[in-house]
Parts: sequence; C-alpha cells; structure tokens
Amino acid sequence: MGKQKEFTGIVISDKMQKTVVVKTMHLARHAKYSKTVKLHNKFKAHDEKGIAKTGDTVCIMETRPLSKDKRFIVKAVVKKAQKSSAALPEEIV
Repeated sequence: MGKQKEFTGIVISDKMQKTVVVKTMHLARHAKYSKTVKLHNKFKAHDEKGIAKTGDTVCIMETRPLSKDKRFIVKAVVKKAQKSSAALPEEIV
C-alpha cells in the first residue's frame, strides 16, 4: 500500500456534524500557454472532535472511505482563524 496523501487547506464550511469542507490550492503550469495557473480542490474531511472552524488552516490526511464523499480526516489545525472570520476573503470562496 502506498503512502497516504496529506494536504493543507482552509476550512470553508463546518455546517455538517463531524465533517468539514477543506479547500486546497496548488500552482500548475498550463500545457499549451506555459502560464502558471492556480488550481483548487475541495475535500470533505472527518472531524471527530469538531475542532476545525470556518477560516482555520488545517492539515488533512487520506484514509479509507468513511462515507460517499469523505476520504480524508483532519490531522491537525495548523492555524486558527481570526475572531472576525464571519466573512471569508473573496479569494478563499
């Protein structure tokens, strides 16, 4: 079995019980135009203790399928969001 994938991203939704939606971003070179473009993915991650809140930066790790969409668990909260995180910055959402 291969190494489990780990990503760091920002929590964009924590409205579900024990589940958060994490948005990860990476840079890639466009094949035809050779321009660097930002690409993002959204992953649903299992958060058993409910420690991750909207705006937090978290580290997620790949695991066995936990539900139809959940394939990751929250490994750690890297950085807590500021108190006024009611409105997320435009670039995150």
